[in-house]
Amino acid sequence: MRRLPSLLVLLLLFSLRGLASPYTPQADEEVLEQLPRRLAAVPRQGLALPQALGLAQAALQRARQEGDPRELGRAQALLAPWWHLPAPPPAVRLLRASMLQTQHRFDAALQDLDALLAGASTPLALRAQAELTRAALLQLRGRWPEARSACTRLAGLSYAALGAAVQVHGRVCLAELDSLQGRNESAAAALAQLARYPQAPTAWILLLRAELAERRGLAEAEALYRQALQAEPSIYTRAALADWLLARRRWAEAAALVLAHQSNQAEQAELVRLPDALLLRLAIAWRAGGDARASEAAAQLQERFEAAALRGDGSAHARERARYALDVRPDAGAALQQAIANWALQREPADAWLLWRAAQLPAAPKPLAAQARQAFEQFRRESGMQDARWSAAS
Repeated sequence: MRRLPSLLVLLLLFSLRGLASPYTPQADEEVLEQLPRRLAAVPRQGLALPQALGLAQAALQRARQEGDPRELGRAQALLAPWWHLPAPPPAVRLLRASMLQTQHRFDAALQDLDALLAGASTPLALRAQAELTRAALLQLRGRWPEARSACTRLAGLSYAALGAAVQVHGRVCLAELDSLQGRNESAAAALAQLARYPQAPTAWILLLRAELAERRGLAEAEALYRQALQAEPSIYTRAALADWLLARRRWAEAAALVLAHQSNQAEQAELVRLPDALLLRLAIAWRAGGDARASEAAAQLQERFEAAALRGDGSAHARERARYALDVRPDAGAALQQAIANWALQREPADAWLLWRAAQLPAAPKPLAAQARQAFEQFRRESGMQDARWSAAS
């Protein structure tokens, strides 16, 4: 997710008006455009720590579900009295780590999580959450042995005093790692079994089963993605299902899915309100489907990338940039450079697939392409990951 300063939003709206033909409203009550909803103001008076934490946690949750980067700013503002402390209270430190992770500041997030796990004063419940968050981050970075150690602790007796739910989360975490390391059959069986536990994290398991089914080339992936989206309508899951539809050239369905969670607003407002991940899928769907609005979506994405670069956080979103250069405004050199930059930060299946695709482009610079292919093959060999897309495209 990216944070768009209000001034930038206004500039984006202005630029989109410049792309469109002049239009005269047919009636006074006709709504031409609706600006993004206004967030509640952060209280000017200092809040007590529990209240600030509750409000910040809710803002972070909204940021993840709606993709509105302003919510991250609101959460940070709520925690301002503690945010820059080298050793803030454990609950603040945990929330700060989660927010840093959302902003792709992975090293800083890991420092906070490591400190929480090393601190003798960290309450056990916070320690368990820090362990799970750290496992997810290590997995994203491709540090799977460390991630497995963390998952094993969660599934074992270290946190047994907190009840069975923590152990179930630990077992789900282990099953996901198995699925990433080529143990597809056992992972699928474990996830199906864990889904029946009363403490099961339903949405998470459905998403993992969908992703695994897609890597196995199974048609049931679509139904699982839809169930996961119904269980928890997150931006990540919606983008994953959109990718499934795009891969099957179901352009109109992918576009409709992206716009489905938006209220019935004017078209330009819809584009402005979309988080980057969804706007990217919409641009791909419209371009591939021959929709006349494709250029508007592409232009807005390009402006967002340029704005991010000016803020100095362009490298944090190399995955979206690479995809943009692959599927929206084809540029083999840029796609490969961004895919390699992204690979240095993230090593999830989607990142490997992106690296592989960029390296296959005929117009890609040969030395870079060879570097990317070597990195991909090393990852494939060392991880043991199996993905039907790789086999089908080889």
